[in-house]
Formats: sequence, C-alpha cells, structure tokens
Amino acid sequence: MHFQWDWLCLGVLIMSSVTAGMENEENLDADVEVENFDKQSQEADVDRDKSSIEVVYQTPKPTGEVYFTETFDEGLSRWVLSVTLKEDTDDNVAKYDGKWEVEELKENAVPGDKGLVLKSVAKYHAISAMLTKAFVFDDKPLIVQYEVNFQKGIDCGGAYIKLLSSSNDLNLEYFFDKTPYTIMFGPDKCGEDYKLHFIFRHKNPKTGEYDEKHAERPDVDLKKFYLDKKTHLYTLVLKPDDTFEILIDQTVVSKGSLLENMIPPVNPPKEIEDPTDKKPDDWDERPKIPDPNAVKPDDWDEDEPAKIEDPDAVKPEGWLDDEPQYVPDPNAKKPKDWDEEMDGEWEAPQIPNAKCEAAPGCGEWVRPMKNNPKYKGKWRAPMIDNPNYQGIWSPRKIPNPDYFEDLHPFKMTTISAIGLELWSMTSDIYFDNFIICSEKEVADRWAADSWGLKKLVASANEPGMFSQLVTAAEEHPWLWVLYILTLALPVGLSVLFCWPGKKSDECIDFKKPAVSKQISKGELKEEAEDFEDDELEEEKENEDTGEDEVGEGSEDIYDDEEENEVLDEEENEVPDEEENEVLDGSQGDRSNKSDSDEKKEADDGMGDRPLKSVRKRRVRKD
Repeated sequence: MHFQWDWLCLGVLIMSSVTAGMENEENLDADVEVENFDKQSQEADVDRDKSSIEVVYQTPKPTGEVYFTETFDEGLSRWVLSVTLKEDTDDNVAKYDGKWEVEELKENAVPGDKGLVLKSVAKYHAISAMLTKAFVFDDKPLIVQYEVNFQKGIDCGGAYIKLLSSSNDLNLEYFFDKTPYTIMFGPDKCGEDYKLHFIFRHKNPKTGEYDEKHAERPDVDLKKFYLDKKTHLYTLVLKPDDTFEILIDQTVVSKGSLLENMIPPVNPPKEIEDPTDKKPDDWDERPKIPDPNAVKPDDWDEDEPAKIEDPDAVKPEGWLDDEPQYVPDPNAKKPKDWDEEMDGEWEAPQIPNAKCEAAPGCGEWVRPMKNNPKYKGKWRAPMIDNPNYQGIWSPRKIPNPDYFEDLHPFKMTTISAIGLELWSMTSDIYFDNFIICSEKEVADRWAADSWGLKKLVASANEPGMFSQLVTAAEEHPWLWVLYILTLALPVGLSVLFCWPGKKSDECIDFKKPAVSKQISKGELKEEAEDFEDDELEEEKENEDTGEDEVGEGSEDIYDDEEENEVLDEEENEVPDEEENEVLDGSQGDRSNKSDSDEKKEADDGMGDRPLKSVRKRRVRKD
C-alpha cells in the first residue's frame, strides 16, 4: 500500500512539473507578443489607456466592390447633420441638437483609429450620409456591417442604423424619425429589454402602403454585448433566396426566412373570419351543465355555520377577567402646546398591561372557534356532460379580399443613404467602420483590418487570470468559497497520501522472524525448557513480593507448558515431508557452523525467539 502512495505522489509531482513548464512556455510566448508592455505602461497617457502592444494602424481599404465605407479617420466631411424637428414632440425637446464627435476609444484604443461618438444625454441625434452608389435589390446579396462600443454601458438608448429609401425628394438636412427607410438594423436597449433589431419595410403590392416586418428575437443572451464595454461587430446578411443572417462578432446569433420568420408575416392569410357573421342565440358552448335530475338531500342544512364555539374549551387558570389588555401610559404627559379647543381632550397613549404578561390572558374570555362538523355549505347539483354541447363558436371563413402573395420579399425598395437617428440616456456610444457590400469575403477582410485590431489590443490589455478571478469574486462573493475549496483539496490530498506514516505495531508483532525458519524441532524444545527454568528462578527470587506475583508467575509457567504442548501437537501434525525438510535444512546449517557461533547465538538472546515463534504459529493456526 505504501508503495502505491509513493507512485501517486510521484505522479502528482510530475503533473505539477509539466503544468509549471507549460505555464512558463505560455508566459514566454506572451512576453514575446507583449514585450513592450512594461515600457508602454510607464509612458501611458493619464487621460487615456494605451495599448499594451505596438499596433501600426492603417486605414482599411475595401478589397472589392462596395456601396459605402466609412472609417471616420478623415472626420465628418461626407456626413450631414439634421436641422429639422421631431414630430409629435414638445418643441423644447423636438430639435435634433445632440452632439457628435470624432475621437478615439477611451479604452483599448488603436492609435490613429477614430470613430463617430454620440456625446449628448437625453437629446435627439440625427446624422446621415449618401451611399457611394445606390444598392438595388436584384440578384446580389446585401451585407451591412459596422462596429459599436457602449463605452459607459447603456441604460436606455439605441445604436441602430437606418438604410434610407431612395427617392427624388430625399434631403439629408431634414432627416428625422418619419424619413422613409428600407431597413433598420442594430442594437437597442431600455430597462432589461435587450434587442437586436432587423426591420424592413415591405410594400403592399395591392395598396402600395408600407408595413414594418420585424425579425423574430434571437435565442441567445444579448446582455453581455451591452455591458462589457468592448467593441462588437454587427453584421446583417440578406440573400436573394429570401433568407437572412444576423451575426455578432462574426458569430451567427439569428437566421431565418423573410417569408416565415417575420412578424407579422409578409403575406396575409388566404382566408379571414367573416366580420358579419354572428353567433346564434341558441348556440350552447357549455361542455358541462348541472344535473337537472339531482335533488338536494333532506338532511342537507345550508344554514349551518362553518365555525362554531368549542364546547369543550375551558378558561385557563389565572385568566384576569377584570384587567384590560391595554392601559394608559402613566408616564405620558400632555404636550405643552396641546390646545383642547383645537385638538380635543387629551388622552394618554395606551400601552400593554404589565399584569397580563405573566397571566394567560386578560379581559373577557371567549371560547375559541372550531370547524363545524355539520357544515356542508350551499348545495349544488353535480355536473354532467351537456347533451346539447355544440363546441366553441367561431365565425365562418371567407376569402381574404386583401390577400396577396409576394414570393420574393428580398426585392425591397432601393437604398441610397445611411443614417443614425437616435435618442439615448447614456453618452459616448462609439460607431466605426461602416461597410455595405455584396461579397462576404470583402466584409470579412474589412473586419480583419479594422475590428480585428481592436480585438487584438483589447485581448492584450485584459487583466490576468488572477485579476479576473478576484473581480468575479467581488461581484459574486460565494466564489471565494469555491476558490478556497479548489486550493485546499489538492493540498489535503497531497498531505494525506504523500506524508510518510509509521508502521503499525500490529504489523510488527505478527511479522515472522527469518531465524525461526532455520530452527529445528529439537532446538525449540531445548529453548522452551531453558525459558521455563529461568521463570522458576525468577519466581524464587520474587517470593518476598507477595502472593499475587507468585500467582502470576505460576500462570506464566502454565502458559509456557501449554505452549510447549501446542508446539508438540503442531509439530506432530506437520506432514513427514515438511518435517524432514526442516530437519535436513537445520542439520545442514549446523554442520556449517562452529561451536563458537552456536554459543554466540545463545548469548545474543536466542531463547526468546523460539517462544515468540511458538506464539505466532499458534495465533496463525487459530
């Protein structure tokens, strides 16, 4: 068993060494990647965190056909601020006077990389720009992609964009909430409602009116994207086969069909309920009715109360009938400003009666109430199946006069501009690197050259594992218990399995000496007789000590005689072959020894060993 624990300890040490080696290699790799971290952290600007690695930023360039790109590295030269007023709003707040700025991120900034930042709180913001060329929904996909960072988190507000519909009277200076758009896409949050909008305006082919169609909510938890203060990449992909995908950080969070996963559906139902149809007066919708043949039993008394006084109750001894439960406070005094004409006659406030605290109760004793065994309540006839049941009535169906079928809702209104029309209770919402194109490879390459750098810098600046664990424990204190258990468990197991232990006395006592294997039957008898003689001599010397000790010595002698008898019996029970082997072996050993060796063995205490061997063999036989 001890040998197994040694191997276990060795395995633990080897695993610890391997783990430490891996950590050292990771640290070395990290040092290679962020070798300038200490130097740059010392030179960090007080007002802005610098990146922990050297990143050379270059304004990303599209690698294919695009309809619009914007990095804001050259300012807002192509963007137009709205000067109009929001409709259906008080004039003092209806103006789009929210401020926009172009600046770098406050944390994990890439030097030289700037973005559009919403700066005002509780104000309406509106800004827009024309596309490089209009996008026509024909046979090419539409890909819209941009970055958002809620640098201060978000309480209530949006960060969505609108792709404005193409028209001859489109004027960006008058861009407001009623400006026609084709698609609205992006994050929005208020309270605990975290949304990711994808809305498109569908034109009714029969009436020419536009209706908003909302995509079903994603099944993933969006909360972290609003609160982690990191830059996230939002992507919308619309395909000519009338399907769509929504991605966050290049991971699909929602997908579906424009025909099946929009609310309300693009195509109306073929049939509708007849608005002129009315339910007949004799239509019976009751599945159960009272049994008309049931009769109330004669002994059913509806007047019996549910509760009655308990006649067996007895007033407790010591009940103070004449003492009230509350008495006026004797220490209370009328306020000096008390006006009896205005406030009425002053009365001392009531306090619990001190005499009632030691008694079972005070005041008039009333019998407690109990359930009335005769109470049955109001009689009602049992319910039976209604023989006239006709089911739940519903109006008849008629053909939908407004029915139409649009098999390709992808063919939406042409897009010619992009705009942000927002209101927020949180400032410093960061937007960057807009792109509208038709090829996914172009969008991915654009993201790698822009959002990829931000992600790299943010990852390099993230705190170490220990700091993250401490931060998590500050938010969730119960994690400290988990940490302590995690650390204490391997230490306790190491101490339990690896700490050298003492051999038990039981194992030592029952260990058979090797010398006994070489002692013959004759030697055992001789040694036993010598031991008996020694015991007799000790008995004579200790006679003066008392009768008790003499008795104990006698018992020892008897025990030795019994042991010798057991020895003889055991030796007689040994098979002849085994006895011969023992005798032959012992004779051979004696022939190789001199007389001096035999005397030396006798002097070294060989007298004790035969006796021990006899006892051990006796125990083993039992």
